[in-house]
Amino acid sequence: MTTLAFPVLLRLIDERSNAFRAAVASAPSLDVQVPTCPEWTLFDLAQHIGEGRRDWAATVAAGPAPAKSAAEGAPAAPREREALLAWLAESTEQLLDALRKAGPDRGCWTWWGDSQSPQTSGAVARHQLQQMAVHTYDAQITIGAPQSLPGEV
Repeated sequence: MTTLAFPVLLRLIDERSNAFRAAVASAPSLDVQVPTCPEWTLFDLAQHIGEGRRDWAATVAAGPAPAKSAAEGAPAAPREREALLAWLAESTEQLLDALRKAGPDRGCWTWWGDSQSPQTSGAVARHQLQQMAVHTYDAQITIGAPQSLPGEV
């Protein structure tokens, strides 16, 4: 198995985030149910993505010590579509900025501490690419336009 280089992971996180926002932008409604996450609407999925990227940005920035949730005191996901898209873009940029500043080898708290995966910002980047890939596909299925994952992913 080949592990993608850190800059490639960051590029792919950005690309998948753009594809996610494109799906949200073209949805007929933010209140449509996500078939692969039946408890969630598309807005709920977008909120999950934005808050998750902000939390992981704070986690990466904090290093090995557990970070306080970035969602506490942060702006809530706006219900208006254009504002939501801007909030999502800002959430992704916060994550990418934190990852770039940390680099791939910096120690980082993770929830998978007892596994074989390293507790580094590089491992977080790999996990975040997986998150964005899966949830972008969820959003695309929701709007009836699923796309194959890029080969690198």
